[in-house]
Amino acid sequence: MRMTRLLIAGAVAIAGAADAACLSDTQAAELMAKFVAKTPAATPEGLSEADAACSRAKVTALLEKQYGKVIGYKAGLTNPAVQKRFGYDKPVWGKLFQGMVLADGATVDVAFGARPLFEADMLVRVKSANINSAKTPMDVLNAVDQVIPFIELPDLVVEAPPKLGGTGITAINVGARLGVAGKPVAVPATRGERYAMLDALRDMNVVLADGAGAELGKGKGSDILEHPLNAVVWLAQALAQEGLAMKPGDLISLGSFSPLLPPKAGLKATATYNGLPGAMPVSVQFK
Repeated sequence: MRMTRLLIAGAVAIAGAADAACLSDTQAAELMAKFVAKTPAATPEGLSEADAACSRAKVTALLEKQYGKVIGYKAGLTNPAVQKRFGYDKPVWGKLFQGMVLADGATVDVAFGARPLFEADMLVRVKSANINSAKTPMDVLNAVDQVIPFIELPDLVVEAPPKLGGTGITAINVGARLGVAGKPVAVPATRGERYAMLDALRDMNVVLADGAGAELGKGKGSDILEHPLNAVVWLAQALAQEGLAMKPGDLISLGSFSPLLPPKAGLKATATYNGLPGAMPVSVQFK
């Protein structure tokens, strides 16, 4: 099964990162300075998966000093269409930091990053540390208390994004920069209601539209690893390989339901989750 292959590949890829050569301290500091300045940084190329993991560790340590505590994680390249764009056949992950998640309807500078993009995404909020042993989407749903509509605003930050590949994406913390979170949908109490929510998450149609209602992009819940909560199953195993774990209160970004799009001044973008009961649209305005 494709999901099983991805889980195994992800675990093998991360093992041994501690022994890898990676971005030097100077290179990581230069990348961080460019990130803060919102100007393009040198593109990390030719990294092995182990190089990428230890590069990410250096970059995220600097991000934590700059932006404050980790508030969660993001799974990236969880959609086959996005994997194809970057020539990589498995997911990657990064960290989310304090101040990265904005309120629904936020107005954001069109140049919020060096290489700004936006996409329809979704968050879940961790309720229980049991999420770290999740093996199925139902295990994940039992360990979270909220599903949250989310428009992610990633920043690919480098001079030549097409040359990043999956390992370069990892090295730049999967482009985590900002995102806009909508009204949470509570995970229901009964098992039957949870099965219904699982089906709805898999079958929902996610539409990204402009202020006039014109469609900008769309996708299905199942576009993410056959079920969007499989992104969390993968993430739990990937984090465990580096001695990390999700904790209650963490926010987890599941990945792209739509294409990655460049923002334009004056654009209002709204993501709608058709077929997911209780899910309200979430919007961002670019200035």
